[in-house]
Amino acid sequence: MTSTDLLVDAFGRIKENVHGAVAGLTQEELAARLDPGANSIAWLIWHLTRVQDDHVADVAGTEQVWTAAGWARRFDLPFEESATGYGDGPDAVAALDGVPAESLLGYHDAVHDRTVEYVRTLTDADLPRIVDTRWDPPVTLGVRLLSVVDDDIQHSGQAAFIRGVLLRRR
Repeated sequence: MTSTDLLVDAFGRIKENVHGAVAGLTQEELAARLDPGANSIAWLIWHLTRVQDDHVADVAGTEQVWTAAGWARRFDLPFEESATGYGDGPDAVAALDGVPAESLLGYHDAVHDRTVEYVRTLTDADLPRIVDTRWDPPVTLGVRLLSVVDDDIQHSGQAAFIRGVLLRRR
């Protein structure tokens, strides 16, 4: 097994987590917040997908799926196209309330496919390449990809937790 195989597996697990968190929920459940300052499942899925899209496109040197495939236009959110959700407050979270599960999953699946396509081109020799010098130490490609995996697993787990709470309330 190679590093690429591990990364492809990790991104596949994220996709499974995302689909598991969203499957069968109503629009109201996707938008529900456990308290007024909390994130919704819809926002969490959008955010983790935006981060993956942004970061992978950056290291791959490609346009984000969000803009290249017209997802920004379809979602029609009141944000800059470059927004990923970092630092969003309750009003921004509420902007995702009307986004249907099909759009969340469609965008995520498109980003997943692009991510896996890129990751499969990598070799172990590619992973030490410096991709961000704003940090000390500078960030390598391997660390950036692992950071995306970590962020996405955390957020998909948060979405799954909220789902569990909501399903117990049915």
